[in-house]
Amino acid sequence: MLTERQGLVVWLHSLKHAKSLRRFGNVHYVSKKMKYVVLYCNQDEIDTVMERIAAYSYVKKVDPSHKPFIKSVFENSRPDKAKEYDYKMGF
Repeated sequence: MLTERQGLVVWLHSLKHAKSLRRFGNVHYVSKKMKYVVLYCNQDEIDTVMERIAAYSYVKKVDPSHKPFIKSVFENSRPDKAKEYDYKMGF
């Protein structure tokens, strides 16, 4: 059974504390240049985890990912007729 996951983007003042965020979920990416961490945690715990992370002094802000709520099934996604004939070149 798969658990629903959601990403969090945690903006930091310093990357010194990026390793300590592993206790809240899986750290997927750490940007050294822009000083943020992408963290994945369970979707049902997202509100409590955001409040706990935002309470730390080394955190600027916490943004949730909106990817689970975006529709990924597209309507009317038929290929263009002109492109369809380009691929059937008779090889």
